[in-house]
Amino acid sequence: MKKLLFSLIVALALPSVVSAEAWPEKYEGVMLQGFYWDSFTQSKWKTLEAQAGDFENFFSLVWVPQSGNCGGTSMGYDDLYWFPNGASSYSSSFGNEAALRSMINTFKEHGIGTIADVVINHRKSNSGWFGFPAETYKGVTYKMTAADVCSTDDGGKAKTEANRLGVTLGQADTGEDWDGMRDLDHKIDPNTGKSNVQEICKAYTKMLIEDLGYAGFRYDMVKGYAAEYTGLYNSYSKPQFSVGEYWDGNRNAVVNWINGTKVDGIVQSAAFDFPFRYSVRDACNGTNQWNKLANGGVATASNYKRYAVTFIENHDTEYRSATAPQDPIKANVLAGYAFMLSMPGTPCVFLKHWVDNNYNKAIRQLIHARQMAALYNTSTHGTMKSEASVYAVRTLGRIGQIVCVVGNTGNFTPDASLYQKFLTGSNFAIYASKATNSVWIDEPSGTYYNSFEATLTAITDQSGAQIVYTLDGSDPTASSAKIASGGKVTIPMQTTTLKAGLLVGGEVKNIVKRVYTFTSDEPFTPYTATVYLKDPTVAPNNWAKVNYYSWDGNGTVNDSWPGRTITDTKVINGTKFYYRTYNINTPGYTFNCVLNQGDNSHQTEDITDIDHDIYLEVITQTNKYQVKDITSEFVAITDVIADPVDNGPYNVYTIDGRMVRQNVLDKAEATAGLPRGIYIVNHKKVLVR
Repeated sequence: MKKLLFSLIVALALPSVVSAEAWPEKYEGVMLQGFYWDSFTQSKWKTLEAQAGDFENFFSLVWVPQSGNCGGTSMGYDDLYWFPNGASSYSSSFGNEAALRSMINTFKEHGIGTIADVVINHRKSNSGWFGFPAETYKGVTYKMTAADVCSTDDGGKAKTEANRLGVTLGQADTGEDWDGMRDLDHKIDPNTGKSNVQEICKAYTKMLIEDLGYAGFRYDMVKGYAAEYTGLYNSYSKPQFSVGEYWDGNRNAVVNWINGTKVDGIVQSAAFDFPFRYSVRDACNGTNQWNKLANGGVATASNYKRYAVTFIENHDTEYRSATAPQDPIKANVLAGYAFMLSMPGTPCVFLKHWVDNNYNKAIRQLIHARQMAALYNTSTHGTMKSEASVYAVRTLGRIGQIVCVVGNTGNFTPDASLYQKFLTGSNFAIYASKATNSVWIDEPSGTYYNSFEATLTAITDQSGAQIVYTLDGSDPTASSAKIASGGKVTIPMQTTTLKAGLLVGGEVKNIVKRVYTFTSDEPFTPYTATVYLKDPTVAPNNWAKVNYYSWDGNGTVNDSWPGRTITDTKVINGTKFYYRTYNINTPGYTFNCVLNQGDNSHQTEDITDIDHDIYLEVITQTNKYQVKDITSEFVAITDVIADPVDNGPYNVYTIDGRMVRQNVLDKAEATAGLPRGIYIVNHKKVLVR
């Protein structure tokens, strides 16, 4: 099976002017949530930046994790530092400040706006309950104190602590309380007529836009404070895009929040469309419940669809582990995407689905279908069929119409004289109006391993229309090569730009473009990684048994605590090891482990980002057991080869799993200049002499 790194050509440029309402109308863009829970490898700034050339053909916005330093490994929701200050305040779990700025700038060069995750409902302290860091930015020092914390924080526990310390808290919370970190008081102090929190939030949001270069914000947990403050900060910092996480399945509640952001009568933020998501979840997870899609959401409200950011999964709803199952869509994921990408609102694709080989190509094609008809966030739509077994909707775009049928697609077929089916999948079918007058190409742009044939299909209501195409990147004309609808064009094993359009009445209409590149890289080959544990059931540890508690970021392996009891053992060089073997089925996949004896008192620290064989020994500690990597002592020299034998690009790791070089194209340079020793190069042991 060919490995495809698709890159469609039609870029979705950012608006040339700043929207007065923090979300443009008639917006044709699609957004990517560039992370999922614990996506510390997949969402690194450098990793995301490297995909800008691919992203630009599908996404106009990429929402990334909160980028400040949280004082340790974190997804960013325990925010600590807000401002870059030349130290480590912007060295997050995803990269340092330089890497962040580079990613944002590269995205801009590719017509992509970066959306910051803004967490201002609450804040982490680094010294007791109310000890926030002082941050100096451009000569101004910003410092929060106990007086900036809501008096009702943590259900009264903050007040108890404040009384013990003899400090005064702020005013009552204006939203829902969260028993975690300190909830911030955004209200004006009636005694001073000022608000320290407001001044810091205004400076922070303006810095994100004007200094770091973000295009806009995703506001976290906006139920925790009044909507007026989101409006206040947006009207001050002027983001091009803003979306709030108002987590509620009631459409009226979400609409009320949107209205609550108004400043001078102008809406200042869009909202994630949770009601839409729950409609899709219920339809996809049920049996013959496709008519639940009729429940819709903000995206189906005529006056508010402009402000609907639709999604079917995110980092809070996805399946994380057996102990944190969350609320995922368990079936018909692609049917859910087919519906979302055929509807009004601004769709947001989930990174975990984007990188999944089971979904990737179909999602790309569905985005392309949306682009072909030029659907937009305020498109007009109408239900064509609503039954338990099938649901069909028609949406009008700037160029054409799309009909999406989900469920038992055989139970509904739109008028064949008006619509043409061009894309199908499990429980979905997509039709376009023949008046779209475009060409559908069944192979998306991207990188391939072998020559292939692309099928060109005319979607037209014009009799006598012909497909004309070129393979040299020039726009086809009336005299260009012609092919019948359904004909195949051979793409040779060289970089090829295919352009095709419809020749109608001597005029070529709606030219589409694909760029195909080729590589000699071998497709990824699944392999296994084994975690060996030196026998801890003997002195000095004397464990009663050995359990492996394992998890990853996408649900491939997620044990229930305390994990799987392991009895498999192996003696290597006279040393007894317990071991468990894991499948590595996708590029970049890693997993994590905690080793224990089946209880909370005998367990190791987290062992993270594992993607190769490792040999471990536990060392007795008073709390958690420390892990010592002893891999180098047990790698047989007979397993080592002199040079990497597979094709690049090459990723080079030390024997204990630390990456030292990434995506090196030249074979000789992969290990040149490295100290003598054993390295892992593309999953093979290599001896550097």
